[in-house]
Amino acid sequence: MGDLKFVFLGTGTSQGVPILGCACPVCRSPDPRDKRLRTSAAIFVGEQVWVIDTGPDFRQQALRARLPTVDAVLFTHAHKDHTAGLDDVRPFNYLQNKRIVLYGDHRTLQQIRVEYAYAFEGPPYPGLPQLTLWEIEPFSPFCLHGVEVLPLPFLHYRLPILGYRIGRLAYITDASAIPEETWKYLRGVEILVLNALRKEPHISHFHLDAALEVVAQLKPQEAYFIHISHLMGRHAEVQAELPPGVFLAYDGLELSFPYP
Repeated sequence: MGDLKFVFLGTGTSQGVPILGCACPVCRSPDPRDKRLRTSAAIFVGEQVWVIDTGPDFRQQALRARLPTVDAVLFTHAHKDHTAGLDDVRPFNYLQNKRIVLYGDHRTLQQIRVEYAYAFEGPPYPGLPQLTLWEIEPFSPFCLHGVEVLPLPFLHYRLPILGYRIGRLAYITDASAIPEETWKYLRGVEILVLNALRKEPHISHFHLDAALEVVAQLKPQEAYFIHISHLMGRHAEVQAELPPGVFLAYDGLELSFPYP
């Protein structure tokens, strides 16, 4: 089929970096890699663009990445730092003259239906987002534009959430545990995108050492950490401590990999 392009639209935690009111060295850093919008990504497949999560920074991210279209949104879970920017897909509805399909588990789509009730209830109103909800289940693959997407279950403390395996790449954010049945579907992954919140342990997110343990077990060719808080430290300093092939992702970073 050719190459898929993967763009990190945002790599920050729920508060982003810098954090409002914070004057720590990371939040005051002049390094652009330390400026992190809320975690989101885009995948370019031919003329199509899929987005993973639409957090509160989505409009800014779409402008910065010059997204020409949004054909589908893959949601990981219903927390606001992953869904709050959904209304900003409306210009793409207008430009494309078609509805945008939202993929997510039952819990996530039900929450979206509540929070964006104006898009689903009552008579159509001009300018509303045009959305189609498509419920997916763990381990049940579906195809987008000829590319297979495999939803995989993870735990965000006690909350079941989804990650995605797309060919050689696996995308996991906000996880704190990997269920036993998920591991075999991650074997052979070449590019691992994984959350790593900070250096100290956290109840609902992998911290740095835990993320490195996952990398050591899966042995991907490359690993990129996301959902990073200011408590992780400055990008350049932390990157210098990481083993070969392991990287702190940053906003705007682009990857390309062949599919299938």
